Amino acid sequence: MKKFLPALVLLSFLAVLVLPKAVLAQVAPVACCKLGKNVSYVGKIGTVDCTAAAPCIFNAGIAVGEKIEANQCGEAAAVTTDCAPTGTPPTQTTSCITDKWGMICFFNTLYVVTDWIFAILIAIAAIMVLFGAFTLVTAAGAPEKVTSGRNYILYAAIGLIIAFLAKAIPAIVKTVAGV
Repeated sequence: MKKFLPALVLLSFLAVLVLPKAVLAQVAPVACCKLGKNVSYVGKIGTVDCTAAAPCIFNAGIAVGEKIEANQCGEAAAVTTDCAPTGTPPTQTTSCITDKWGMICFFNTLYVVTDWIFAILIAIAAIMVLFGAFTLVTAAGAPEKVTSGRNYILYAAIGLIIAFLAKAIPAIVKTVAGV
């Protein structure tokens, strides 16, 4: 039971973060989203071909969607009707209308969620290393305490590996989706 408790707590925490968004999506579907992270996109946006060598970048803070009006998606400024990024690399700095907004918003959400998972796992791993070190220092030669302290540090190392794998999830999803 003790081994399942941390997993249950983590899943509960993630559910508290995700469920309100899911409920709001069902009640009032939105036609746009405001980006919280820079999102790179490979594909055709308007007249611009975004390639793997030069992906289109949508900057954090802009809104993308089907229709964006004043104060919708947190955007009060003028909205560009064409989402074709400009410059090298192609970059979109103003809110715009595009039919690719769903995929762009999906990757934005994926980046934010994996960043939260990474931060939480790093914090838990740090606490486990400190607790394992404290257990080793206070073991006073008791073999079961030494083993327990080493196990805490080992589990923290495994947690760090999983945290770094969480950062790779967006790249894996982009590869699978072909975007």
